[in-house]
Amino acid sequence: QVQLVESGGGSVQHGGSLRLSCAASGRTFNNYAMGWFRQAPGKEREFVGSISWSGTSTYYTDSVKGRFTISRDNAKNTVYLHMNSLKPEDTAVYYCAAGRVPVTVTNAYLYWGQGTQVTVSS
Repeated sequence: QVQLVESGGGSVQHGGSLRLSCAASGRTFNNYAMGWFRQAPGKEREFVGSISWSGTSTYYTDSVKGRFTISRDNAKNTVYLHMNSLKPEDTAVYYCAAGRVPVTVTNAYLYWGQGTQVTVSS
């Protein structure tokens, strides 16, 4: 089992920045690829980005490329989502997830955090 706890969400104005953290405990963190997903009200959960277990490969959905960056610190069992140039359409609950490979589909991930709210006002 891997337990994941997100933090760092909040309210920010259009163009602002936030950094989300996802702290892992339990089984060996660096065995897992990590993904970030988000879910807006009335919408399905969608892929935001992911990072390989080593941190050498990252992937992003098109709408966040150039604005969001994923990083991880395996010594601290933590993965980060750095969000810049935030837009109102980025408003959602953000979830981190652990899986075997850094893919885009939700059902490939084995463990999920509880989510953290990000609200971007115009």
